[in-house]
Amino acid sequence: MRADRLLSLLLLLQNRGLCTAAELAAALEVSVRTVHRDVEALGAAGVPVLAERGRTGGYRLVDGYRTRLTGLTGDEAGALFLAGVPDAAKELGLGAVLATAQLKVQAALPAELADRTRQLQDRFHLDPASWFRDADPVPELARVAEAVWEQRVLRVHYRRWRGEVHRELRPLGLVLKSGIWYLVALPAPSSPIPPSPSPAPPSLRTYRVSRILSAEVSAEPFERPPDFDLAAHWASVTRELAGMLHQDTATVRVSPRALGLLPVQFGRSGADAARSAGPPDEEGWTVVQLPVESTPVAVSDLLRLGPDAEVLAPPALRRAVADAVAALARRYTGTV
Repeated sequence: MRADRLLSLLLLLQNRGLCTAAELAAALEVSVRTVHRDVEALGAAGVPVLAERGRTGGYRLVDGYRTRLTGLTGDEAGALFLAGVPDAAKELGLGAVLATAQLKVQAALPAELADRTRQLQDRFHLDPASWFRDADPVPELARVAEAVWEQRVLRVHYRRWRGEVHRELRPLGLVLKSGIWYLVALPAPSSPIPPSPSPAPPSLRTYRVSRILSAEVSAEPFERPPDFDLAAHWASVTRELAGMLHQDTATVRVSPRALGLLPVQFGRSGADAARSAGPPDEEGWTVVQLPVESTPVAVSDLLRLGPDAEVLAPPALRRAVADAVAALARRYTGTV
């Protein structure tokens, strides 16, 4: 581990130039004292590291010194696909591996290209998490990822809506969706799972990793289905799930304010409804066709628009919204 850290320290100095001990400690996730010791170790190994004193000082390599120890290990090469989501790499236990891989790639680039990559990092950042929601705690994620990578049967204690269960799974892949980790897996032969109305193939299941209470990677290997494509499977699942969620279409009259809120409150379906809205009436309101879920969910969603929306159809949904508004009025006026 220390050898890897010393190499990372060397590459940081080579790629970034002058760095303070605090900056190096933050990048390597160690203490400042450890950085001082590692710099001494590099010097003892013949690496020309200079220490500059003062408020603007720090450590740097002697001008012109470059290392050629930039070959990627297998783990580092595999971690590069997570370069755009460093937080996800850290959750998978690959944060340090990814950082070293990126440093090696940058060190191997010609100076102009290396400068270009630093400019891109300074100007573009990908944040896949949703707004205003804390990330799920995923204490078993690294163990689940190990089972996926090693192709070994995974024994899990899982919390479902209807209670807790124990399962043996053949884990095929992990998906990060809006900051939430999901595991796509097949049941192990000794752990049959009853049929469900899932849009996935009959035996393929999706598990939310945060609901895995405990996980054990067994010594039992398994063979991946040769034709399984994780990206294609996930795209199919999300399309079919969206179709299942939108059970009806509501005709809604909305104010200009609510028309602007549709993409925010309803996502892509709201944006599509806003784009296809009819012409405004004398009051500036427009009529939109909005895909909705079940009636209770649709009532809750539509009430977020407040008095800026009126449901015109279907009649059952209009009555349900009217009943909800009447119940709220009684609650707040004290005439329950």
